[in-house]
Amino acid sequence: MSLRVAVGAPFVSEGRDRLGEHEFVVALSLDRDWMSPDQAKRLVDVATGEGLLERDEGDLVAAFDLDAVTIPEEFSPDESLFQERSAFETALDAVVSAGADRQETVAAVNALQRDFGVTADVAAVLHARREGVDVAAAARKAGEDL
Repeated sequence: MSLRVAVGAPFVSEGRDRLGEHEFVVALSLDRDWMSPDQAKRLVDVATGEGLLERDEGDLVAAFDLDAVTIPEEFSPDESLFQERSAFETALDAVVSAGADRQETVAAVNALQRDFGVTADVAAVLHARREGVDVAAAARKAGEDL
């Protein structure tokens, strides 16, 4: 997933799981020239909301497995990274990243939505939890949206 790649790149490059927010922004905007400083700050907000980053005393801490991040040589993040995603999208991506088939996951979420009469966001979170995938941030977002 490109969000994990973009967020993970500064940490992987530095070989650490904790960076100052300024270091993170500089790494994405000046060192890699992937985005403007304002976009890098927006990415911090999106990644924090997605549960990929945590703030701790002015630092950003990666809340996902950095060893699983591979940065393709020609990688360039697209504009969609700066948009907040729905709980459905977040949970779906988490389940697929854990190794599930995307089409089968969507079908399972649709079945839960139909069977329980809940929103797609709630069904996706429920499915992810049944699959043993941690989607706490998506669960919070789904709860807030209800």
